[in-house]
Amino acid sequence: MTSSLVHLSRLARWGVTLARRRALVGIENDPNAPVPVRSLVRLARLATLTGKSGTRDYAGAFRAIGPAAIKLGQSLATRPDLVGEEAANNLLSLQDSLPPVPFAQIRAAIESSFGQPIGNLFSEIDPEPVGAASIAQVHRAVTTDGRKVAVKVLRPGIREKFARDIQTYEWAAAHVEAMGGEAARLRPRLTIANFKRWTNSELDLRREAASASELAEQMAGVPGYRIPEVDWDRTNGRVMTIEWIDGIKISRVDELRARGHDLAAISERLVISFLTQAISTGFFHADMHQGNLFVEDDGTIVAIDFGIMGRIDRRARQWLAEILYGLTTGNYQRVAEIHFEAQYVPSYHSVGEFATALRAVGEPMRGKPVKELSVGQMLDGLFAITRDFDMQTQPHLLLLQKTMVMVEGIATQLNPDINMWDTAAPYVREWIRDELGPEAALADRLKQDTETLLRLPGLIRRVEEMFPPKGGAPEAPPLPEIALITDKREGSGRLGYLLAALAGAAAVWGALAVGWIG
Repeated sequence: MTSSLVHLSRLARWGVTLARRRALVGIENDPNAPVPVRSLVRLARLATLTGKSGTRDYAGAFRAIGPAAIKLGQSLATRPDLVGEEAANNLLSLQDSLPPVPFAQIRAAIESSFGQPIGNLFSEIDPEPVGAASIAQVHRAVTTDGRKVAVKVLRPGIREKFARDIQTYEWAAAHVEAMGGEAARLRPRLTIANFKRWTNSELDLRREAASASELAEQMAGVPGYRIPEVDWDRTNGRVMTIEWIDGIKISRVDELRARGHDLAAISERLVISFLTQAISTGFFHADMHQGNLFVEDDGTIVAIDFGIMGRIDRRARQWLAEILYGLTTGNYQRVAEIHFEAQYVPSYHSVGEFATALRAVGEPMRGKPVKELSVGQMLDGLFAITRDFDMQTQPHLLLLQKTMVMVEGIATQLNPDINMWDTAAPYVREWIRDELGPEAALADRLKQDTETLLRLPGLIRRVEEMFPPKGGAPEAPPLPEIALITDKREGSGRLGYLLAALAGAAAVWGALAVGWIG
C-alpha cells in the first residue's frame, strides 16, 4: 500500500504546479472550503511567491501535471459546485492532447497485443497520428481486405501511471471528505470513484468498442445520426479498430455552410439525438465535444470516441423527463415534488418552499433563446438551492448536465437563435405521453399486478422488508478504505490537521528545494 508520505509528496508537486498558475486562488477564497485545505493552499501559493491577482490558468496547470490530471480536469469541469464556475468553464476548454508516442512503440504495442506482425492486420498504416490524447493515439490505416479504418492504440505504460495517480486522488478525497460540512455534502470520494470507473473503461479499448456497438444498436432507428462500425477482428484491450469517417468536423461552421448544409436542421438533430440517448435509451455519449462529432455529405451526424458513456435507469429517466418538461412549462410545483419523490431533497424540507426556489431560478430563463441567457447566473442560483436544501451531489446527473452543456454549446454555434427549451419540449412531451400516459400506465399496471399475483404473500412481505424503495440516485459504488492521517493511531482532531499541514509544508518546500517543478 502506498504510504501517506508518498501521497503527500505527489500532492505537493501538483500543488506547486497549480499554485504557480494561480489555480488554487479560488479554493483559498472560498468560505465553504475546509479551513485546513485553505491553509495548505495558501501555503503553496506563498511558497511559490505567487500573488492572488492575475490570470488563473486551470487548464494549463492540469495539462502540466500529466495525463491522469488532464482526464481529472475534464471530469472536474462537470463539478462547478466543487471547483467553482470560473474553474469549471476554464477546464471545459482543456484539450486532451499530448505529443505523440514514436510510431516504433505503437507498432510494437500492436504486434505484441495481437501476437502477429502488423502486416497481417493492415496493408497500410500512417505513422503520423491523426490525434494524440492523454490515454491513446489514433492512426489512419487500411485493412488487408481494403477497408479504411481508424486504429486507436493505448500509450505504453499509461495504465500503470493512471493507477498510481488515482490512488493519490482517492487518498486526498478521503481526507477532505472526513473534514465534514460542505466537503462531505459535495462527496469528493464518490467523484473520484466515478472518475476511476470512467478511466478504467477508457483504458480497456474492448469496453469502448462495446459501448460503440451498444449505442449503434440503440440509435439505429434515429434518422440522421449514426455510429461507426467496430472491426472486432482487429480490436483487443489495447487496440481498437473502427470504421474511418470521411466528414466535416461539426465545429467547422463555415465549411458546413459552404457545402450547402442546413445548419439549423443539424442543430435540432443534434439536440434530439442527445435527448433520445439520455431519455429514451438511458445510455448516452458523455463526451460530445466538437472534436468527436462529424457531418457527412448527406447531413448525417456521426459520433466517435466512446470512452466516456453515461447510463440512467428507467425510473430516473422518467423523473428527468418530468423535470425537463416541468421547467419548460413552468410547473415548478411538480418539479419540486419529483425531487422529493427521488429523494434528492431530504423530506424534512418543504415542497412548496423548494418549488418557489426553483421558480426564482427558472422564470428568468424560460422562453428566451440561449444567447440571451446567463449560464453563470443560472448555475449560481442552482448551487444556492442545493446548499439551502441540503441536496447531496448526484454524479450521474452531473455527467448528464455536462453533456447537455456541450450539446447546447455546439447547437448554439450552428444556430445562435435556437431555443433549447422549445426544441426539447415536443420530444419530452411525446416521450412522457408514451411512457407515462394512460395506456403505458395501464400496461405497466397489468404487468405488475399479474406478476404480483403469482407470488406468495409471505414472499412478497419478506422481499419488501429486505429491499425498501430506493431514491432516484443509483447506489453509490463501494469506496476503498483509506487510512486517514487523522486516525487515532496517527493523531486526532486539531493535532492531526497540524501534522498534515506540517507534512504538506515540508513536502512543498522539499519540492522547491530539489527542483521538482520548473
